[in-house]
Amino acid sequence: MTPHNKAKLNEIAKVVLMPGDPLRAKWIAEKYLTNAKLVNDVRGMYAYTGTYKNKKITVMAHGMGIPSIGIYSHELFAFYKVNTIIRIGSVGSFIKQADVGSVIIAKEAYSHSTYASEIGVNAPQKILKATPKTLALCEKTAEQLDIKVIEGKILSEDAFYSSIPWNKRMRDSKGLLGVEMEAFALYANAIRNKKNALCILTVSDSFVSKKSMSPEERQTSLKDMVVLGLETAIRI
Repeated sequence: MTPHNKAKLNEIAKVVLMPGDPLRAKWIAEKYLTNAKLVNDVRGMYAYTGTYKNKKITVMAHGMGIPSIGIYSHELFAFYKVNTIIRIGSVGSFIKQADVGSVIIAKEAYSHSTYASEIGVNAPQKILKATPKTLALCEKTAEQLDIKVIEGKILSEDAFYSSIPWNKRMRDSKGLLGVEMEAFALYANAIRNKKNALCILTVSDSFVSKKSMSPEERQTSLKDMVVLGLETAIRI
């Protein structure tokens, strides 16, 4: 157990899917897992462990922002012997090709955060990458399931609602698809702990079309992303 997770060691699977929202974790567990058991509720950060197609899977929320996922993912890697974490979250799109509902695979995360350097991880040009073998497995799974994905580099920042000129500069100068708030820390922790990490995202907001999902849709209408995460997990 840790100060943030009361689950016993054997109650956490080797592969963990991590949405930001605790209620999304609850919805995923109830809809997709068999015999799902709530194993953590400290600070309301729900974790459920069950089976998906006979493979033991944990779904645990990580909250919002780099510091929050930094704590929870590190504890899973370092203290619960988790081998792979797949973040399944939302992203604000910078490009018209990725409208609300589109699925993005974050091959790379660019950030101005000092998180990586503070934990001793080198981030060349402020970029960290998803684990190559996990990424390749997810790409193959998406192809097999005929789930359309957009792949590339995303911005991992503290300010989700940046100014429109800032978004355009980042898109044009860095080739960024959109902005979210956690992938950079997850990739840093995976590198530090010699583990595996990937970030699969659904566009919840478009800074191009100005469309946005409702709070209810953010919790429950992310099927393609969730299924892709689960199907990738059982192939690991």
